[in-house]
Amino acid sequence: MAVVTMKSLLESGVHFGHQVKRWDPRMKRFIFAERNGIHIIDLQKTIQAIKDAYDVVRKVTSSGKSVLFVGTKKQAQQAVQKEAERCGMFYINNRWLGGMLTNFSTIKKSLLRLKKLEKMEVDGTFENLTKKEIASIGKERTKLQKNLGGIKEMKDLPGILFIIDTRMEAIAVAEAQRMNIPIVAVVDTNCNPDGIDFPIPGNDDAIRAITLFTQIIANAVVEADNEVGLRIIENLESEEESMEELLSDASSKEEDREIDINNYVESPVKAEEEEEEEELSTSIASAYEEE
Repeated sequence: MAVVTMKSLLESGVHFGHQVKRWDPRMKRFIFAERNGIHIIDLQKTIQAIKDAYDVVRKVTSSGKSVLFVGTKKQAQQAVQKEAERCGMFYINNRWLGGMLTNFSTIKKSLLRLKKLEKMEVDGTFENLTKKEIASIGKERTKLQKNLGGIKEMKDLPGILFIIDTRMEAIAVAEAQRMNIPIVAVVDTNCNPDGIDFPIPGNDDAIRAITLFTQIIANAVVEADNEVGLRIIENLESEEESMEELLSDASSKEEDREIDINNYVESPVKAEEEEEEEELSTSIASAYEEE
């Protein structure tokens, strides 16, 4: 089954770039033509880039690593959250905090603080606090949830980043490059594709285009998870079959086993003991006869 079709890309408006005067010359290799002062993106190259990104995301997920979806612009927030939750991965859709990758140990402390505040709300701690304290804690929790809610359960650095609009997420791109984390990103005609491991040329402003891209990446994660699940089930079934074969072999061996009396040989120790007993009995008998 095809990862994406040309029809779906055209319907989503993926081929529309920015105005000619706003272009980045480094995107020249991805531009097909110019129409009415707007650059048109080459969708043949987009399809190939999507396939490459799909394969790499699937491989990373199969290896047990996570995918971090990043899209903080208004058009991308809802799609990023929805698709990341659908595939069970992490996301940032409000604001990229500086050091989220390069200073992850500090971010972990903020995540622990968020979990602690949520626990306080449930375990009855608020009953012993004043209204002012409760309001202050609630405000802090809302702020942390807004910025870090999407990575609350993330214990380690992600295996790969998926980014919408590299111009807006320049800090995320820089941190990922510094930490040697591969990047899959949607790059429009005003973006710089250099430094992006797997650039996907396409419209990063239209909601339909952004939704399509995030759905494709989420599908790659879901497919990888299904493959891992099938692999585990197959391993379990093969283990069960091998155990059954071992048990059947063992039972058949027990049934076929017979003791051959002709080949039975007494141990030399036992033979010596019997000879000694015979000598002792003869000596006792001879002593009685002498008396």
